[in-house]
Amino acid sequence: MKRWMKIWLYIMVVVVFVCATFIATVFWMQGRYETALSSDLVKYKMQSIERMLEHYFIDAYETEALEQAAADGAAAAMIEATGDRWSYYISAADMQSYEEQMNNSYVGIGVTIQAIEEGMEIMSVVPDGPAAEAGILVGDICTEVEGQRTAPLGIEGTQELVRGEEGTFVAMRFLRGGETYDVRVERRAIVTDVATLQMLEDGVALITIANFDLHCAEQTLACIDAAVEQDARALLFDVRFNGGGLKDEMVEILDVLLPEGDVFYSVDYRGVEEVDTSDPNCLELPMAVLVNEDSYSAAEFFAAALQEYGVAKVIGVQTTGKGNFQYTLDVGDGSAVSLSVGKYYTPKGISLTDVGVTPDVVQDLTYDDYVSLYYRTLPHEEDEQLQAALTALK
Repeated sequence: MKRWMKIWLYIMVVVVFVCATFIATVFWMQGRYETALSSDLVKYKMQSIERMLEHYFIDAYETEALEQAAADGAAAAMIEATGDRWSYYISAADMQSYEEQMNNSYVGIGVTIQAIEEGMEIMSVVPDGPAAEAGILVGDICTEVEGQRTAPLGIEGTQELVRGEEGTFVAMRFLRGGETYDVRVERRAIVTDVATLQMLEDGVALITIANFDLHCAEQTLACIDAAVEQDARALLFDVRFNGGGLKDEMVEILDVLLPEGDVFYSVDYRGVEEVDTSDPNCLELPMAVLVNEDSYSAAEFFAAALQEYGVAKVIGVQTTGKGNFQYTLDVGDGSAVSLSVGKYYTPKGISLTDVGVTPDVVQDLTYDDYVSLYYRTLPHEEDEQLQAALTALK
């Protein structure tokens, strides 16, 4: 009897093993089939479009450009399909401008331009930059770059010709007061102005921070030092239209402004928590922060930290509510993906995701004033948010 039970038990074990193997094989084959189906669907669509172009399209096209566009489009669509509005794909063609934006620097001659009928008018010249050293002045009109007329090139075409490898020279022709002059200008790395200082009435130092990318902390702290040297009685930080940036740049500034304590929390995709702190030394001046609906990420957490510590009033309207942070991951062909990999929290451990910062003083702008502020043409006396901040600082 015991032997019969052993045989029966053995048979049952074999049957269970065979059934489990069969079920696992079915699921594995189904996964393989679905993957193959998905892959075949993409190939089918691409091949169908290629046949349509080949048989029906009336103009010529480049096959390589078509393939690259298809690859870029598919990659961008994959990231977009995650539903995360903060993750995005960066094509190889866009990587240079992306890196320049993140580094707050570019290789060029140090001017800004606008298109007019005669060519490209110089709107600003970076002090001590290559263009300034070459004698180029605001108001000069660039009519040619490397022998090509700038008017038909447009702003982007002109910029593309002017920019190039650092240490090389670009030949340019300018019009000034009805007379032309030619000049060769060296291309160099130009650091853009991230933070600027302006002393307002009653000793209020207005520090405008464009973003929190590279060089932000260095320039912002320099503005704070300059304000203190000019006996500023209060600091007003303007982070309206600030798209955020690097956490470390923001923390370095907060360390100077806040007393000892936690200033920032982050948790990444592995569940690893990181806490940034400030030391006991801090600047003791009245402060306020201007925000708007286009204050993102680090700009929001900068305002939130100052608000939670009670050292600054926040003035403006509800901010965006971006609580995810991203890593830029190399795809391998010169393109990259900026992917959300973690979440940020305020000193009190509060997430701003889809919530944002609620101002202490709510003050909106008219649409026309909003547009003027975006282009930095709104006079201070007409900027109701700035005036509300000055009132709060009194």
